Amino acid sequence: MPDRRTQLLDAALDVVADKGMKGLTHRAVDTAAGLSEGTTSNYYRNRAALVDAVLDRLLELDAALLREQGSAGPPKDAGELASQLASMVVMLAGRHAGLTRARLALSLDKPESVTAGHFQLVGGLEHALAALGVPDSQARARDVADYGDGVLLHLLTVRRDEQPDAAAIAAAVRRLVGN
Repeated sequence: MPDRRTQLLDAALDVVADKGMKGLTHRAVDTAAGLSEGTTSNYYRNRAALVDAVLDRLLELDAALLREQGSAGPPKDAGELASQLASMVVMLAGRHAGLTRARLALSLDKPESVTAGHFQLVGGLEHALAALGVPDSQARARDVADYGDGVLLHLLTVRRDEQPDAAAIAAAVRRLVGN
């Protein structure tokens, strides 16, 4: 069983995923966590403190997801990189769709909250592409990151009733990196 703060922050992420940032209130978190009214405000005295804690929890969960996905080691070729990225997109649009929706809602309300993670992702992609000998790795890493963001957005909105096609996503990534 998670500690009370983790329970509240996970409930807050669920609220943001379901209702957006406007729905994030102390009372809504109490309800989502199944706790008595006032519990969230005992831990997070105001909305700003709650939002800051939610952002920290999101970073913690993102780091755990990256560790989980990175356990296979660096890709051996562009095809393996494309498959790894496609798997991540499918996971973020499927099993972790709520977390992805919360991340998107938070990024619209607080764009600076995703800046570091975005640059870390692009930097990691650039490093992987350069190690694979892909020319213009900086621009291609940015293109791949932008494509991944767009696919995620579409899978959660206009294509929400479709099953994500990992092979098609991987093929698009291979095209973007020139392989």
